[in-house]
Amino acid sequence: METETRRRLPGVTLGAMLLAAVLALWLLWQPALISTLPMGVRLPLIGLGVWALGAAFMAAMGLEARRPWLRRMTTPPWSLVALGAFTLVLLVRVVMA
Repeated sequence: METETRRRLPGVTLGAMLLAAVLALWLLWQPALISTLPMGVRLPLIGLGVWALGAAFMAAMGLEARRPWLRRMTTPPWSLVALGAFTLVLLVRVVMA
């Protein structure tokens, strides 16, 4: 079913991968967006970022997790929700800084 979703929405997969690449480069360029946060906020945000960016790159490469719950969390719509939430958090950090 996930493969069928990817075939129907190739633009979404490409867009998610490009957004993830831009976010990854942005964080390499300005690591203070996350590193200046308190540890209690930083660790969940790092986890969200790993999930969001990793899922976007996994989908673009055509990889799927074997376990059903992990496959569900790394394919749309959950992976897109995580990517959107991570993007919003970073944009809020930029506006507030």
